[in-house]
Amino acid sequence: MILKLNSIACFLVVGLFFSTTNKSYFKSYHPNGKIAAQGWKIGKNKEAYWKFYYSNGKLMEQGHYKMNQRDGYWYFYDTDGKLEMEGHMNHGEKVNWWLFYDENGKINHKCQLKDGVKNGYCLKYIDEELKSAEKFKDGKKIKEWFSFASFKKENKLSDLK
Repeated sequence: MILKLNSIACFLVVGLFFSTTNKSYFKSYHPNGKIAAQGWKIGKNKEAYWKFYYSNGKLMEQGHYKMNQRDGYWYFYDTDGKLEMEGHMNHGEKVNWWLFYDENGKINHKCQLKDGVKNGYCLKYIDEELKSAEKFKDGKKIKEWFSFASFKKENKLSDLK
């Protein structure tokens, strides 16, 4: 009997949680009728996965929201729908490693970011071949290396995590 009452109480609590979350799927449109944004809301806050579109219908950006702020992994595209950059967001700020692409869809650099600015290492590529490494502190370049041997001599590879 106690087990049955606990099950009923648990069911009621879960039912109340889902009925009070006010979760809904949201869509908005550009004046030309094409979709502008779509994703989940809880109350007035964006939550979970969202997609945003240019007025030409191409995908502009996509990723997760938490409490109305970008959070988790995000992708950003140019007006032709080509991937421009991707990386981690935390409380609406770019953090950790970000990948940046050239017009041919190849990685041209990847950088460590903190609060949206370069802070750590930046690796630069030409045709997907590593050409140089830079180190930044609060958005200001401290040093640049053009040889892997000199980079290894002055830095720990574990810093690239």
